[in-house]
Order: sequence, then structure tokens, then C-alpha cells
Amino acid sequence: MRILYLDCDTLRPDHLGCYGYHRNTSPHIDRLAQEGIRCTNYYASDAPCLPSRAALFTGRFGIHTGVVSHGGTAADPCLEGPTRGFRQSRAQASWMDMMRQAGLHTVSISPFAERHSAWWFYRGFNEAHNTGKGGLERADEIAPVALEWIHSHGAEDNWFLQVNMWDPHTPFRTPPDYGNPFEGEPIPDWITEAKIKQDYASYGPHSAQDPAGFGPNDTERWPRLPAEIASLEDYRQWIDGYDTGIRYMDDHIGAILDALEEQGVLDETVVIVSSDHGENQGELNVYGDHQTADHITSRVPLIVRWPGHQGDVVDNALHYNVDLPPTLTEMLGIDAPPAWDGRSFAATLREGVASGRDYLVVSQCAWSCQRAVRWDDWILIRTYHPGLKDFPPVMLFNLAEDPHELHDLASERPEIVNAGLARLEAWQAEMLASSTEAADPLWTVMREGGPYHARGMLLTYAERLRASGRGHHADRLLAERMLNEWAYPDRPGDWDALANS
Repeated sequence: MRILYLDCDTLRPDHLGCYGYHRNTSPHIDRLAQEGIRCTNYYASDAPCLPSRAALFTGRFGIHTGVVSHGGTAADPCLEGPTRGFRQSRAQASWMDMMRQAGLHTVSISPFAERHSAWWFYRGFNEAHNTGKGGLERADEIAPVALEWIHSHGAEDNWFLQVNMWDPHTPFRTPPDYGNPFEGEPIPDWITEAKIKQDYASYGPHSAQDPAGFGPNDTERWPRLPAEIASLEDYRQWIDGYDTGIRYMDDHIGAILDALEEQGVLDETVVIVSSDHGENQGELNVYGDHQTADHITSRVPLIVRWPGHQGDVVDNALHYNVDLPPTLTEMLGIDAPPAWDGRSFAATLREGVASGRDYLVVSQCAWSCQRAVRWDDWILIRTYHPGLKDFPPVMLFNLAEDPHELHDLASERPEIVNAGLARLEAWQAEMLASSTEAADPLWTVMREGGPYHARGMLLTYAERLRASGRGHHADRLLAERMLNEWAYPDRPGDWDALANS
């Protein structure tokens, strides 16, 4: 058995041809989809990067692992505690532990562990190749490491190879001489001048006027990025940069597949394509980042090509990323650890019969503190801390009619809101009842000052808002802080600055 896991950071499915995108961003990934199963409602249980891979590689939700953020207590897994033996118990086994139990030699080619100081990530890997640039690698820096490994070991049997590419992640850094393969092609038709104008006048980290986080982009350093997104032409440059990154990555995926073909093993290799999270490209006024528990940030592609099983199958059922590890263990004939939260959908791989969950609950605590419930055509987003954004406590969207979340229906459909909140409350009760920890990690984040990336940035961002003619938004954020002092701890001395502002 050989398994290749193409871990494509920041890849939203609706920018792939096999998911219906109108641009030719992904011919090699599309070919894999034609030969395998494509899941259309596959979600990261916890976003963004660190919580997502923590959930996937441990097989457990963030509310159980404790990893729901990028900093603070909730960036590290909970300790196993007094039951821990000389080695961690099988109940705490990782995805890679189980792949090794199945007899596979496990290999990672990724800078992820160093990027996030997530040293637990190495658990279960026989080999780990850190490419050393902390996620700023391009595909031409990742693929050669993978190609060298395949040329040396690809023809051997029983291996699992994770190849982690980062090209869709901002800042867009595809080599200039690659050009723009999408120059002059239509941009996505859901974005409008009116939408951009509205977003530009608003506020929030990575909003249209602050796409670098809390200000404009450095276009000299990153020439594929516009300074800000004030028009459709700016957006064209922006989305061309994202799509070009995907195409550049796909070219190198093609080279990896060709190398397996040269070794004579491609046709018998399981190939999986997925991502840690999607990427908002204007949805909820977030441009080029992953800051919400919404449909766009949380939904990720999943393509599984399993030789000998049905191909060109579309699975529309609801799945979490944590459902993938138990699916693979079942396909390999071993039992998943009982502590895993995932549910196998191996029957879909074997027989093409979709079976999923009734609803999902997804989390975000790095840029905002949110949980969302996804069921039927709906997503309900509950915001506990907006992270310096213009988010109400509850938002509701009909994804069948409004996949880009342009029309909040919370005030119009109270019965749907209540149905979603009831599901959220039931899920939280079930998860906490089965947790070994006393605290919900979302509330740990709240007690430590709110989402990590917005923590301590209130006055800095208020200054930016005033300097850019949006002082009324600064006034609003400062007023909210005065009402919720505990949620906005800032730098030493900021209380004095606030009093004098």
C-alpha cells in the first residue's frame, strides 16, 4: 500500500475546476477527481492552520484536544495527565501512529511543525523533512524534496507521504517569470463594485482597505498584491494572484504524479488532495485570510483516488476532516482508537454510497471567537468575540441561494436561528460531557483576552482607522471596549492612551 497525501494549504474548493470553477487552475487535481471521489461538503472542524491540523492528525475536535487558537494556552494540546504511561496511550494515538500500525513507513515534507512550534505534529512520522521557511515556501522549494524521496523510495511498498504546499497562502509569491495565466479572463461574478465599496468603507483585519491585516500591502515586496482593494481592478489583481498560486502548485503536483508514474507505481498509489482551511476572498469583508467559522474558511476540498474502487463519484454528504483518519484505518483493516471523534465513510470509497452527518459544528478562535452550525442548506454563525470586525452575535445564511454569504437572514428567519442554536447547544453539551478537561477552550481564549491575532491590537488599529478617515469606526470599537474591558487587554500603558483619546 502506498498513500500520497497532498496537503495544499489555504485551498478553497470552489477555485478548482473539478468543483466548478470557470478558470483552469487545477488540471492535475481535476484528473485525480475524475478517477476518485470528490467530497463537496467536507469541513475543517477547527480553523485555521494550527487547530485544523491538530484536529486532523489527532482525530479529535479542538474542544477535546484544547487546540483552537494560534497563541496562548489554546495553542497547545491538553496533557494526557496522570494516566500517561512511559509512552502516550493508544487512546491518544495520532493518525500517523495508526498508519504505522498498518505497516506503513510515514514521511512528512512540511515546515508546519516549526511554523507553529507544533512539535506534537511529528508524532508517528518515521521521517520528517522540514523545508525551513515557515510556510513561505513555494512549490518549487517543496516539490524537489518530494521528488528526491520518490526517486529513492517510491518503488518500495508500504509508505505514507505527506507533501505540504503553501502557494495559495498570502502573500502571493509565484515567481514573476511565471506570468499570469489568467490575464484578461473573467473574475468570479459574485463580487461587485458596490460590494467592494461597502467593504472599503467598513473595517476589520484583512478588510478591503486593510488587506495586509491592519493596513495596506507592501507592493514593492509582494508585487502580485494590490495595496488595497478599492475597485474591481484591484480585485482582479488580487484574485489572479490567488489563482496563479493554485495553478503553479498544480504544475508541481503534476511533476510529483509523473515521478510516481516513472517509478511504475502511480496506478496503485492512493492519492488524497485536501487542505487545512479555505480562504475568504471578500466574504464577510475578509480578503485573503481565514478568520471566521463560516462556510468559506471552514469548507475544504477532499479528493480521494483509491485504485480499484469507483471513480468520478461526488459525495455531497456532510463530513469533518477528522472523519478521514478513521476512514483510512478502516480501509486498511485496523480499528480506530475509541477517543477519535471521526466517523468513517469508507463505504463511500468502496461502494460510492454517500453517508454523512446530520449537522456539523465548526470553530474559529485565532482571529475571532466563533462557532457555526452547518446543516441542510444553512449555516448559522455564533460570534462570541468579533476580533475587531463588524460581526453581530448571530448570522444566518442560506448557502444554496447565497454561497458567498452576502445576505444575513438572522432577523428574517428566527425559527431557523433557533433550530441552529439548539443544535449548537446540544453539540457543546455532548462534547463537554465527553471531555477530560474542565474548561471549554473557546472560553479559555476569551478569558485570556480574545482571539490571538486581534489581541492587544485595539489602539493600534484605532489609530489606523482615524488616519484613514474611518474615525467613527474607531469610536465604536473603543466604546465596545469600555463596555467589555476584560475582552480587550492591550499593551502596557494603553489604558492611559485610551483615557486621553
